[in-house]
Amino acid sequence: MTKTEIKAPPAARRSRQDWLREYSELGVSVLLFVIGVLVLTDALTMDVDIAQRGPVGPKTVPIVVGIGLLVVAALLAVDVLRGGRGEAEGGEDIDLSEPSDWRTVLHLAGVFLAFAVLIGPLGFPIAGALLFWGAAFALGSRHLDRDPLIAAVLSLVTYFVFDNLLGVPLPGGPLMGVL
Repeated sequence: MTKTEIKAPPAARRSRQDWLREYSELGVSVLLFVIGVLVLTDALTMDVDIAQRGPVGPKTVPIVVGIGLLVVAALLAVDVLRGGRGEAEGGEDIDLSEPSDWRTVLHLAGVFLAFAVLIGPLGFPIAGALLFWGAAFALGSRHLDRDPLIAAVLSLVTYFVFDNLLGVPLPGGPLMGVL
């Protein structure tokens, strides 16, 4: 190399694709920021009756969640710009060379879709039991004698906790008079 040749600094030689790869986690920060702004906008424009029961109104939780999302987005952006990087697959026991298991994904998608369709006519206890049983089956459980019983108990407990203890009405379906 002669003295007349000027070597470009390393930063100038980096391509746009390299920069995007290095700072790709900023995309997560932008997504969190956008969601935080949407949550705060929705919470602050919420039409609420002024007469409330206590000091904490219906706007409190969305405002706290929105502010939390904005803070996490800012902290993540600062960390990424300072060179922080997430561990690639740290602690997970997966083999990245194996293909995706689309059969399981499609089974789970079908179970969730069936739940969404059946919750109206069958009610939560029955549709929830089918959801829990179908998800267990899709994820590999083959205990055909035990899984339906666990799913039914889990669905009924969930129904009672939400409907009776928390006051969140769930559709009972044909079991409405029995439960």
